[in-house]
Amino acid sequence: MITDEALMLEFGQGSREAFEELFARYRQPLYGFFRRRLESRERAEDLTQETFLAVIRATSRYEPRALVRTYLYGIALKLVAAERRNQTRNSPMPLLETMPAVGDASDEVLWIRQAIGKLEPSEREILLLREYEELSYSEIAELLRLPVNTVRSRLFRSRLALKISLQPATRLDHE
Repeated sequence: MITDEALMLEFGQGSREAFEELFARYRQPLYGFFRRRLESRERAEDLTQETFLAVIRATSRYEPRALVRTYLYGIALKLVAAERRNQTRNSPMPLLETMPAVGDASDEVLWIRQAIGKLEPSEREILLLREYEELSYSEIAELLRLPVNTVRSRLFRSRLALKISLQPATRLDHE
């Protein structure tokens, strides 16, 4: 299997097939990334497309210093930040930072979404990048421009806060 980095370099030399392969590999993961951070399915789809448009526009400037996956999520993070700024500016209601809405979500799923929503924003982002986007500690550190040990400690704190938040209230009352 050809690496993402090799595909990106081939795309830079004009290979449409290389871009199509990158798109096939990352369309769903990027859509999921946006859905976990935005309310609207349509905006998530739009921002997924915008991520690939940014890749197309920057092809000539791409240098394989980082993994393509990190490069794509870096673009996606910037797009989410811009979307949040626009939502805050254009709407009296702040953009909800939730896990994707599911029509018939179980109480357990809703409970987890609420618990994740209560985390500090920086810890929530690290948790989402690690657990849902499955990025490595070093990839997260590179994306967020943090030391790896900071990523580790924030992830530890976010997991601990999530665990505490998810404990049933009845258990706490009986202890």
